[in-house]
Amino acid sequence: MWFVGRGGQGGDQFAQCRQTQIAGGTNTIGGPFELVHEDGQTVTDAEVLTAPSLIYFGYTYCPDVCPLDATRNAEATEILETNGELVTPVFITIDPERDTPEVLKEFTDYLHPRMVGLSGSPEQVKAASQAYRTYYRKQQPEDGDDEFYLVDHSTFTYLTLPGHGFVEYFRRDVSAEDMAQRVGCFVNNM
Repeated sequence: MWFVGRGGQGGDQFAQCRQTQIAGGTNTIGGPFELVHEDGQTVTDAEVLTAPSLIYFGYTYCPDVCPLDATRNAEATEILETNGELVTPVFITIDPERDTPEVLKEFTDYLHPRMVGLSGSPEQVKAASQAYRTYYRKQQPEDGDDEFYLVDHSTFTYLTLPGHGFVEYFRRDVSAEDMAQRVGCFVNNM
């Protein structure tokens, strides 16, 4: 995935909000998906992304990165709520073998009451990951214990807006406060 610095944004209603630019444009990221909601029903992107949404691809067994990033996204959501702006945090697993809907529900409910956890078949997860141009790869366990393994993955959080789709991404080093401020700019310019 190629990311470049901010450039000219002629005619972009969100130009004052953007701090990133995507090679090929924002329409090259995102798209339709069909996944399994943490409550067990199959859902599409149209049913889940009905409000501004912060989407993160990770896994619940992640020892460090995913819990930190998901917590940061939940904190940004709380800050936005304080400002009267509702955003939906979404956690899409890249480890559907272990992240069942029940596991995701416990994980997301702990982080934020409105955080949505999505899983699915390996094919459904792969299709969603490809739509958002994310990377993940299951590592082979060194000790031969197939239950305990890590998954290498990209760590961006994606902002989507109804009627606009993907509009911005956030790196790991962005604080909850900065994320909330930047997301608020997009929401207020919709």
